[in-house]
Amino acid sequence: MRCRLLLEYDGSGFAGWARQPGTRTVQEQVERALAVVLRADAVPLTVAGRTDAGVHAWGQVGSYEGEPASVRSLNALLPEDVAVLECARADDAFDARADATSRAYCYRVLVRQARGALERGRALHWPHPIDLNLVQEFAAALVGVHDFTAFTPSQTEHVRFEREVMAAYWREAGSGVVEFWIEADAFMRQMNRVLVGTMLRCREVEDFVSLLEGRPRSAAGPTAPPHGLYLAGVGYGGERVLDAFVATV
Repeated sequence: MRCRLLLEYDGSGFAGWARQPGTRTVQEQVERALAVVLRADAVPLTVAGRTDAGVHAWGQVGSYEGEPASVRSLNALLPEDVAVLECARADDAFDARADATSRAYCYRVLVRQARGALERGRALHWPHPIDLNLVQEFAAALVGVHDFTAFTPSQTEHVRFEREVMAAYWREAGSGVVEFWIEADAFMRQMNRVLVGTMLRCREVEDFVSLLEGRPRSAAGPTAPPHGLYLAGVGYGGERVLDAFVATV
């Protein structure tokens, strides 16, 4: 039997999703809780997106082999910065990573001179003006299939650098916060953070578009910090996670 988990977590206190010796990871915490609730020696968990250290999740999806576990029991065992939202039986062949047809992310930026106490660890503080019309043009240029070599570290295990972006846009979220939303078939390491770091500093649409033609990492901007990034949701069977948001922009 296969089961599907829906998770959210605050990535601030974790060294990322993936289990690593001697470090606190989301995978280690969730698998430990599953093993206790299901009375198993180990319950390996596969997830749709292996988030980096400091990155948060609103809609992480996982899958495992075994019976459905009680959400209440899991949350009683998990630390306060991780929560299981749903746990249910899935198709026998369901794989949270292999079956995902898209992933959606949000990057939040607090745009004002004064730093924020309530957005500390939740959004990048940017004390400079942002031209929303300009960054919207950058985002619009991302839609389609492009070579994102410039937006991932030079030392990488990736062998394919083309990604299909289904939707990308900026929007005002209130209280000085603006958000960058993007949905694609898959993402490369640090891709969204480099996109944000580049868009915040680039001044010409032509310069930004040229980066989508396989230029080297050195041609793009700096990597934005992880604490502004959220895995918003995962699409399966061709569903689009951001469809509900596009109509409001």
